[in-house]
Amino acid sequence: MLPGADRLLRVHARELPQRDDLCGAFCAALALRAADLAERADEPVDQDAVALAAGTIVSARSNPEILPLGEPGRRDYRVSLPTVEDSAVSGTTPAGLVHAMEALSAGQLAAIPYGGPWTAGTLAGAFDLAASLTRPVALLANVATRHLWGARPRVEQLLDYVLDGAQNGPEPDWDVGHFACVVGRIRGPGGSLYCVADTYPSLGSGGVHLQPEEHLARAIERRDMPAGGMIVVASAEDAQAVRSGAAAVGLLEGLWDNGTPAAEMLS
Repeated sequence: MLPGADRLLRVHARELPQRDDLCGAFCAALALRAADLAERADEPVDQDAVALAAGTIVSARSNPEILPLGEPGRRDYRVSLPTVEDSAVSGTTPAGLVHAMEALSAGQLAAIPYGGPWTAGTLAGAFDLAASLTRPVALLANVATRHLWGARPRVEQLLDYVLDGAQNGPEPDWDVGHFACVVGRIRGPGGSLYCVADTYPSLGSGGVHLQPEEHLARAIERRDMPAGGMIVVASAEDAQAVRSGAAAVGLLEGLWDNGTPAAEMLS
């Protein structure tokens, strides 16, 4: 497990599910809370606070048909957020999340974006780097869910993969662009399974599920939809170590266009 993952998962269990279109803000709030940043200017640091700071755009109406099966959606926003009619472009930009996390942490955290290239090897390198730190660190992955295993594989499917590399997992649960947190890893002779803290309780066990390295890397790469990537959220004191370590494993620092416009573009 990554440093700070225990605290992140405790907050995750309390805060589920995300509000509609706030997956990025939900994950960023977990990263902030894992670093023990729970309030800013007497306001809670929650998914709404991040969404406001990040310029998140929410769909004008509920769209439960695009959510995981059985999830009704949640629109009890604590703050007023800009809306858009086209739900396909609602959400949060990577640039907005980077700005929000650094602003809400008053510079205590560095949010460093990586657009790729994403392979099983670079994913492993990024995780190894994060795991080598001693202060809390979070990995926010912007994925295409169509490339993930379904979140409830059978035990024998997990064992077949981690022992022999067998690719017989369940079909994806849904098909959207999405943010989730990568918090841990299980390694075996057949491959590595990454532990994902997702934003809906119906996914996996209380919103936590395991994904094979090849599938998670393809999901972050997002070749067949607007681009994906990963934001490494670390103590500002660890920023240089993150940057040098990521460069050493072949990752390029930079933002990506995930298809959501900046809020100011709507006015």
